[in-house]
Amino acid sequence: MALLLGPAGAQDRIPVPSHAVAAEKVPDSRSEISLTFAPLVRDTAPAVVNVYAARQVPTRSPFAGDPFFEQFFGRNLPSQPRMESSLGSGVIVDTSGLIVTNNHVVDGADEVKVALADGREYASTILMKDARADLAVLKIEGSEPFATIPVADSDAISIGDLVLAIGNPFGIGQTVTSGIVSALARTHIGVNDFGYFIQTDAAINPGNSGGPLIDMQGRLIGVNTAIFSRSGGSNGIGFAIPSNMVRVFVDAARNGGRFERPYIGAGFAPVTGDIAEALGLQRPTGALVQEVVPGAAADGAGLSVGDVVLRMGDFAIDGPDALGYRLATAGIGRTVTLTVLSQGTERTVELALEPAPETPARDERTIAGNNPFSGVTVANLSPRTADELEMPTTKRGVVVTAVEDGSIAARLRLQPRDIVLEVNGETVDNTEKLSTILDLRSRGWNYAIERNGQRLTQSIR
Repeated sequence: MALLLGPAGAQDRIPVPSHAVAAEKVPDSRSEISLTFAPLVRDTAPAVVNVYAARQVPTRSPFAGDPFFEQFFGRNLPSQPRMESSLGSGVIVDTSGLIVTNNHVVDGADEVKVALADGREYASTILMKDARADLAVLKIEGSEPFATIPVADSDAISIGDLVLAIGNPFGIGQTVTSGIVSALARTHIGVNDFGYFIQTDAAINPGNSGGPLIDMQGRLIGVNTAIFSRSGGSNGIGFAIPSNMVRVFVDAARNGGRFERPYIGAGFAPVTGDIAEALGLQRPTGALVQEVVPGAAADGAGLSVGDVVLRMGDFAIDGPDALGYRLATAGIGRTVTLTVLSQGTERTVELALEPAPETPARDERTIAGNNPFSGVTVANLSPRTADELEMPTTKRGVVVTAVEDGSIAARLRLQPRDIVLEVNGETVDNTEKLSTILDLRSRGWNYAIERNGQRLTQSIR
């Protein structure tokens, strides 16, 4: 047994197993003392960039609403727009100058500039962005190939793997932090609709968003996106979008398209403890089928309401977020195998991953006249229209796609993605019927819309 001294040299004798002491030793060679991440940082840092996004924000005149000033200058008082800027990071993934960052870094920007680690600056073009994935791809032009970081298979990483995070926290300049993979497949953190993240304790702070999380081979395993913090600083809980999602997103941008999720025509819910017990599952896991659209891929594969999807190929499905992530990273055009618990028995089904159809036809119309919808553009909701508007693809009806500034609809606070349910007691099924109802003269208007899953009603006399 070895002996440990207590505080201030106290002679408290605490027996310690000899093997515990043997595991701890002073480095006995120069190679052990000089272990460092420096070679890894030298190889990867040139491909990490700072992203500066600027947007023009309209401001309201301080005299707006003042009867005295409006009497002389009218209601449209001049105002001076101000510039608002945001700072983030990004990573070059193609020698031609393709850069991945977060959507929230560049969303709404009028101008995006990129600064490399060596100080060179470039104007950039946003090739593609998606709020639900919280990813964006930028393009810069240069006379020589750019340094890049290769993209790894994020399914190959394990909890406990060493990682580095590189970015520009608080705008102080390029910074490297180290840590480990703390958890995989984190969900319900409220960042994007996939909700499937790598968790790390490498310090991530404001300005790190969009920067790379890299493994010990210098490969990209994730894009740093969010932190869990009550103070705004790093508490050792950071989240990164897995590189397999990044790869699919970049491929879509490289091919000149948009990021499309496979449409299977089914809605899913988490399996709760009570549901798991009723179904005979040992623990709550899987994605419970809540809705199946007739004629869609899920219907063709034989999925039914009440089935539970347990696995997709070799990957366990812990919930709807995991299933959505696996479908998105598999990509359109593939056929995947699902293991499903159906009426107490496991079975496998083959599911074709198809693009969202535009049925019914969009039939987009702009509403005019003396009615509460004057100034809106509406369209029939199809799976494709819903996907473009970043709405659930199972929604149907008539959706507001745009609202003209200063219109009657704008004053009544109608918004894009509002679904028109009823007008003057009549159900609105399509844009033609909405136009017909609004063409009728009425002394008043009663209408109902759906917004973020809630039914809202309004009466105008």
